[in-house]
Amino acid sequence: MAGNDTERQVIQLPIEPGLVCLRGLSPTRLRFEVEYGLERGTTANSFLYLPDNGDTALLVHPPGDSFAGPYLETLAALVPPTCPLEVVVGHTNPNRVKLLRKLAQRWPQLTLISSNPGAQLLRELWDQRKPVPPGSDAAAEPEALPPLPPLQVVRTDTELTRADGRTLALLPTPTPRWPGGLMAFEAGSGLLMSGKFFAGHLCTEAWAEANRSSTEEDRRYFYDCLMAPMVRQVEAVLDRIDELPIRTIAPGHGPAIAESWRSLLVDYRRWGETQERAKLSVALLYASAYGNTAAIADGLAQGVARTGVRVESINCEFSPAEKLLEAIRNCDAVLIGSPTLGGHAPTPIVSALGTLLAEGDRAKPVGVFGSFGWSGEALDLLESKLRDGGFRLAFEPIKVKFSPDAATLKTIEETGTALGRQLLSTQRKEQRRSAGAGGMSESRSNPAVLALGRVVGSLCVLTTVKGSGESQLSGAMVASWVSQASFSPPGLTVAVAKDRAVEALLHVGDGFALNVLAAGRENGAMKQFLQPFAPGADRFAGLELEHTPTGQPVLPEALAWMECTVKQRMECGDHWLLYAEAQAGAVLDSSATTAVHQRRSGANY
Repeated sequence: MAGNDTERQVIQLPIEPGLVCLRGLSPTRLRFEVEYGLERGTTANSFLYLPDNGDTALLVHPPGDSFAGPYLETLAALVPPTCPLEVVVGHTNPNRVKLLRKLAQRWPQLTLISSNPGAQLLRELWDQRKPVPPGSDAAAEPEALPPLPPLQVVRTDTELTRADGRTLALLPTPTPRWPGGLMAFEAGSGLLMSGKFFAGHLCTEAWAEANRSSTEEDRRYFYDCLMAPMVRQVEAVLDRIDELPIRTIAPGHGPAIAESWRSLLVDYRRWGETQERAKLSVALLYASAYGNTAAIADGLAQGVARTGVRVESINCEFSPAEKLLEAIRNCDAVLIGSPTLGGHAPTPIVSALGTLLAEGDRAKPVGVFGSFGWSGEALDLLESKLRDGGFRLAFEPIKVKFSPDAATLKTIEETGTALGRQLLSTQRKEQRRSAGAGGMSESRSNPAVLALGRVVGSLCVLTTVKGSGESQLSGAMVASWVSQASFSPPGLTVAVAKDRAVEALLHVGDGFALNVLAAGRENGAMKQFLQPFAPGADRFAGLELEHTPTGQPVLPEALAWMECTVKQRMECGDHWLLYAEAQAGAVLDSSATTAVHQRRSGANY
């Protein structure tokens, strides 16, 4: 985990009389999960309805244990321990359960309010302890846990009326990633406390965003990481909240959306259109005890989705058998992930494996992934049963001890991308066969597309490193869609395909070097960076590099180089168009000319 408690604080943001937002601030990356990849810190928003005239205090969406120290101090200053406290638990995982236990110890009159799946998770996790590592002192007396507080279970949309006249609508919003999802809406203020929906990870003290564009990239990134693999369930939630008289959306992470929430709902639908239109799909089946296997699933899903292949995410613990069967029958590949608990796979995963073995198509690739603590029997079981059952594994099983670090997570994403490309390649081959030998695709024969191919650009190699030490990530690609974009400041544009591994390292604020290749000397660099790389492979292996002032890689054989910072990103079909400003640079060979790429068609590079 990145960061520490001394970097975290909790501030109070008054919303209206009697209602305050308690916001946890973390300026650094909270943990190594795909959703935190932009590394802009995060906020954890909860909402406290203060006790008035003997009324019960109501806390909506408490944070995880990462903020426990400052959070409990702030809450205790506002709600005395003798006051009854009701807590709406909108998301349940082991980290939040740890904080809820501490709440139960300090506020004896505590009641938890959750959806039905959330209540099931609370019962399962409340007394759960992490397994003792082999060889450690297991005889030590574990710390006593408080009993599970009374549970108020919300099975359908429910209204909660307070003594001050406020009425909160509690809306169960289950999804595969967050089966216990529960939103809260107060009609009087028009405030939707949306939990994970519409969130974005960035650290800010401002209650609401300044404008739509100020947080669009953060919210889009969060959507791509976590919402895109369950687009159908997301659409169902959007349909439900469309009818609410919303005035402000306050998500669990990031600033509130007060002025542009309508456009954000439209964006959520628009962002999901690509997934909905996709003709190929991958079924992603998993269960997750501590969130680690879910983090691997998120990485795989993001990698697959980059290629335009739809991901159908299925949480085996909370999905009906018929939904699982439908996903297995209709998909083009299956990924199945499991933790190892007490030397075994969870029962829902064993059941899902049985369905896959009985109903799965052996011609479709499968993948195995999961996390473990001190043994990995569940993953061995999945692998052996699938191999013995005649299935073809798309990649070597992904086995992660505890949680993935930054480098492992990047390899996982690239593994997902490789699978998506493999499925698309197979689809194209089948289309060519069906079109008949010698046939030419419409796009390649289109006069406009042929004319587009005559637009030429400089041949360059884009190189980048991000982070430092063990968490440092690097990437590179050959770039020919490059053009100067501005004189002052000196700026350029680069088009990056969505399925490029390096794309994840090129968000607003990220740096890179653009190495301009020299005509007649471009073959070496082209051979190095056009070769297929295995997921996680070092693109710079065997190269002697120089570096820009901030440490970006420079190819010594380049004609010139520029050190750039990404300032804007625009989605352009199957590419991202990056606008970057050049802060430094040099011409290494003034006598050489720039290499350019001549194409016959605009249908490919």
